Amino acid sequence: MKDSWKEYEFLDHPLLISSLFYPRPDYYAEPDSDHMLHVDLPVEDGISISCELYFSDKNDPCILYFHGNGELASEYGDVGMVFSGAGINLFVADYRGYGRSGGRPTVSNMLKDSHELLKGFKSTLAKRGFKGSHFIMGRSLGSASAIELAANYPAEFKGLIIESGFCDITDLLGQFGLSPVDAQRSGFETPGLDRVRQIAMASLVIHGEFDSIVPLAEGEKIFHNLISTDKRMVVVPNADHNSVFMEDTDLYMHELGDFVKRNK
Repeated sequence: MKDSWKEYEFLDHPLLISSLFYPRPDYYAEPDSDHMLHVDLPVEDGISISCELYFSDKNDPCILYFHGNGELASEYGDVGMVFSGAGINLFVADYRGYGRSGGRPTVSNMLKDSHELLKGFKSTLAKRGFKGSHFIMGRSLGSASAIELAANYPAEFKGLIIESGFCDITDLLGQFGLSPVDAQRSGFETPGLDRVRQIAMASLVIHGEFDSIVPLAEGEKIFHNLISTDKRMVVVPNADHNSVFMEDTDLYMHELGDFVKRNK
């Protein structure tokens, strides 16, 4: 869908942006090593997005990963090591204003940039001899970018993984005191739900049982609206929004690792 990101422009409301994004610079990024590579991917003239590739074997599958709103790609070193131990390479992308990225974040820019980041992701891996299959994943805020790409480029990925995600931001606007953002769109679903209803690839949805920021019902909404015949929902017991991975790392990696292995 050409320029599909434009459907999100009505969400570029200052109050919503200030609630969704927490951009911060990256002063302490680790230098490149045998198992980590920093890349800056251009998304428009004068603006690039900082990304980190955590890898072990160039023949392993690789996940293009969009992180949560208060995180940085360079903070995923420990997670990247766990993924590498499971035979999965992890390519984590920032947003505008995050890490060493230029510009400022908006909802429409985030979705627009995801398309360019996919191109850069593929080019980076190809130039460096990575041969494994590709998956797409989004955590929390990053679920919007992952869903956008999964719906638009089904042939590019072997599977979609969503952690602590949402597909209809109108369900969450009350938390931001913005119900609705635009009176003319009151009662309308945001484009994310439409995107989810187009996704037929293998999908894994992971959510915390007691998520206090994005309720479990949002993850269930994604799961039930996916049209994939190969989909699985995993609820991590006792986990909140930011503790899904840490609450039960063994369960998390068992489910994610099995999903990637089955679909690669």
